[in-house]
Amino acid sequence: MRLLLSLAVFMMSFTTFAAESVIDQRLKKEKAIKDNKFAIIPYQPTYILPFVFNDKISSNSSYPLGADGENEFEPIEMQFQISFKIPVWTNIADLPLSLNFAYTQLSIWQAYNTEKSSPFRETNYEPEIFATWQQDASLGLGWTFKMASIGFTHQSNGRSEPLSRSWNRLNSYFIIENNNLAVSINPWYRFSEAASSDNNPDLTDYYGHGKIRLIYKYNQNTFSLMSRNNLESGFSKGAVEAAWSFPIHDRVRGYFKVFSGYGNSMIEYDHYTNTIGLGISLTDWL
Repeated sequence: MRLLLSLAVFMMSFTTFAAESVIDQRLKKEKAIKDNKFAIIPYQPTYILPFVFNDKISSNSSYPLGADGENEFEPIEMQFQISFKIPVWTNIADLPLSLNFAYTQLSIWQAYNTEKSSPFRETNYEPEIFATWQQDASLGLGWTFKMASIGFTHQSNGRSEPLSRSWNRLNSYFIIENNNLAVSINPWYRFSEAASSDNNPDLTDYYGHGKIRLIYKYNQNTFSLMSRNNLESGFSKGAVEAAWSFPIHDRVRGYFKVFSGYGNSMIEYDHYTNTIGLGISLTDWL
């Protein structure tokens, strides 16, 4: 009995039980921001990683290669992302239904490659419009269904051929939670394009048809783990991403991110990379 009690105390020390769930806390913060017309609602994490190491950047055949078979990019670069959403219409027909616009931009900058004038290697633009249905339905075993969304997403890198990459998709999310653990299930359907204009016809071979993300909040730390196209491709063309957001000072948080697989950016959708980055975040998933 003493052993069981000790084990229970040990397990509880690693779990935080809050009066409000982590999703409810996020929604409460969003509601407070909505009342301030000068504030922007966070969407995906907004961060700056001054130091990112990319171990496969020199062999990316999407870029022109030199006589040595490598391009002119440096393995250490900078990466930053901004992401926000705007509620277009809330409480539609007095239901927990809202229409939103969101925008996410990921930029990868060869800031330390002064020999080549420190160019921006890649920028991905991702506008979305989607409807969100909030719920609070028990699924049993401590799980609660919190929300679902569906909408249209465009993503491109704004480049001309042969470096142009883009796709349009019907995008959906289903979010469930259990105490401090939130799970986002994100299936999508890619809209087909004419063969003459499709510059990445095999994109879903690498991106698959959805991804799943686990987000865990412990005290002031947020941990996330993403898996994309691993089961669907038999672990041959998938990707995983792990991130840790931790407090530093006031609204600034430390941010550590590791990525391995295909699709680190659109220009790398069919190129396998391993990256590790450290910096700060201004907003997070929760």
